[in-house]
Amino acid sequence: MIVLILIYILIFLIFALILFAVAQIKLAGIKVKDFWGFIEANQILDKLYRFARKYERLTPQEQLIFLSEAEKVFNAFDKVPDMLWEEEYQKYMDVLDKYKNIKVVRWSQN
Repeated sequence: MIVLILIYILIFLIFALILFAVAQIKLAGIKVKDFWGFIEANQILDKLYRFARKYERLTPQEQLIFLSEAEKVFNAFDKVPDMLWEEEYQKYMDVLDKYKNIKVVRWSQN
């Protein structure tokens, strides 16, 4: 009986913490969906950063993939306040520079 009560208390605490987190996100003026998109975009940013640092030359197909993924990251980062991603600023700028370079190269080829 005591184990069952403890399980109910733990479940209640988990739900309370989730509701508290959602309330904090909403109080910050962010939609929960946008915040979740930011978390996913942060993971994509890490991959793009490693990819941009590793490869100097990209095939046209790799360029298109890089551009589309970078645009997703930029859109997600635009929806949240800057203070949330201050730590990722340098990665963001490096990916943005690579994005701009690819755009210029593709534009000059056309």
